[in-house]
Amino acid sequence: MAARGWCPATGGNFSARVDDESCLITASGVDKAAITPDGLIHMQLDGELLSPGKPSAEAELHLALYRLDPSIGAVLHGHSVANTVLSRLGDEALIVEGYEMQKATRDVHSHETRLPVPMFDNDQDMRVVANEVELRQEELWGVYAFLVRGHGIYVWGEDLDEAWRHLEGWEFLLECEMNRRILEARL
Repeated sequence: MAARGWCPATGGNFSARVDDESCLITASGVDKAAITPDGLIHMQLDGELLSPGKPSAEAELHLALYRLDPSIGAVLHGHSVANTVLSRLGDEALIVEGYEMQKATRDVHSHETRLPVPMFDNDQDMRVVANEVELRQEELWGVYAFLVRGHGIYVWGEDLDEAWRHLEGWEFLLECEMNRRILEARL
């Protein structure tokens, strides 16, 4: 993610489920291009720390996703230009359709599938955002992604490989969508 510019500076965060009750999440302020095992914090899904350190400020969003769906094994969050710019749109969801790459998303088998990516307002208190995600959880299923306005994208999967595939696919789709909108505005 760092090599592709999707988590600049110390932005972005990653997590992986350890068991039914806990996960590992990146520590706050860690450069993701140089992460080591010391940059991971073990914590329970209720937020209790099981190892020393300060977890990412967005840990609440990761924990909310794990609590909502026990099949989630990994969550990735990035700040690419495309996902950050598109997250600033005024829509409740960003509609993506007509792209072959949509099939990178689990259970999507056609470019004709209409995928609404939910958008959530940003807040300095991530518990507020996590509560909104929990309230609107029905919008998440089948998309495996959401945007936080001016902040970036969250994706997840059954394991790290699937979460990565979702991230890579969504980053491609969002870059295409941003470029499409720019070109349409110029024509």
